[in-house]
Amino acid sequence: METVDALKDKFPQLISPPSDDICYATQNRQLAVKQMGAESDLVIVVGSRNSSNSKRLVEVAKIAGAREAYLVDFADEIDEAWLEGVSTVGVTSGASVPEVLVEQVLEWLSQRGFEDVELVKAAEESITFSLPKELRRDLREEAAALVAERGGAGTGENSGE
Repeated sequence: METVDALKDKFPQLISPPSDDICYATQNRQLAVKQMGAESDLVIVVGSRNSSNSKRLVEVAKIAGAREAYLVDFADEIDEAWLEGVSTVGVTSGASVPEVLVEQVLEWLSQRGFEDVELVKAAEESITFSLPKELRRDLREEAAALVAERGGAGTGENSGE
């Protein structure tokens, strides 16, 4: 929204996107990084270099007060020199990063003396998304085929149980 505000200052006729246009997972990560960056000497963001969301997390960490912040795809990209004089490391990831990559970064840090992990939770995520009708239909058809394959033994819903 800061970027949108700056653009509106320069281009007063600009129509801004709806406030809920940013993905809730991205917004929550940015809120957490603001909190984490203020308390961390170093922030490591796990994410792709071509991800604008991941790049933004690095920027937000620095603005929030982290002495340094870096973007890595994998744990083996972390430079041990980054840890010199560091007592607190924050770790976050882009919204679509597989959890295993974050776990590998945490393991890498643990092997270098950063074993204590504290979860920073900036927002409670309670939003759930229903599957599109097409996928629900496909899943129902797949389930029906499995039931038929097994001789009609249903789950109780349509089998008279």
